[in-house]
Amino acid sequence: MPLKGYGEIPFGMTLDEAVKLLNMPDFYEELSDMEETGNRSIYYEYDGIQTNIYFEGITKSVVACFETENKTAMLYGKKVFDLKKDDVIKLMKDNGFNDLDEGDEDGEQRVSFEDALIDFFFDEDGMTAISWGVLVDEQGDII
Repeated sequence: MPLKGYGEIPFGMTLDEAVKLLNMPDFYEELSDMEETGNRSIYYEYDGIQTNIYFEGITKSVVACFETENKTAMLYGKKVFDLKKDDVIKLMKDNGFNDLDEGDEDGEQRVSFEDALIDFFFDEDGMTAISWGVLVDEQGDII
């Protein structure tokens, strides 16, 4: 759900809580250097559920973003990967999100709703990925 989380993992859940729920990831990496950027971002990749989780925050690391290619992912009661671009736009608008932006990114079409902090990616065969998140401050609190 935009601005809420993914299944039983809400935005703001700590890294330790997420690991207790999902176990250790198949791959992880610290993405940014606190000395250079002042931010801490950790990437966890879960191959079994085809989902990546990004944790942000220096004081505490919390769930800040999801990226999934999981074809069974649901959004507002619909299997979102079964939807065409126009159907996704309608679904989001029907659920109160209207700040639409479209563009091309790395050879794919991107449909974004800025008010939901969500991006949908499409190629000629349909949806390839969804990425959504929230803004998190240094203390690990959702802004």
